[in-house]
Amino acid sequence: MSMLELDKKTFAPEVLEAEGTILVDFYGDGCVPCAALMPHVHELSDKYDGQLKFCALNTTKARRVAIGQQVVGLPTVAIYKNGEKVEEVCKDDATPESVEEMIKRNL
Repeated sequence: MSMLELDKKTFAPEVLEAEGTILVDFYGDGCVPCAALMPHVHELSDKYDGQLKFCALNTTKARRVAIGQQVVGLPTVAIYKNGEKVEEVCKDDATPESVEEMIKRNL
């Protein structure tokens, strides 16, 4: 299953109003670290397919959503459980290794 691309209309129903464990990759246009991290997150989505839902949100097009979710830097990768943000890594801490460790802790 590939990652679900969210926008400002689909973020709430797919993440905040959804049951289960969901990973959201917050990225932005022109964000070089975001672009570097993205292929690794896609690999993790294949590896953990069926265990949690993987989504991505372009914060350039959904700035209000990002502010509402207190995304202060990019990239930010967050885990939500039943609509609540439970953990996140951002900026320099958002490495492929730290994202995978966070996934394992929240499965």
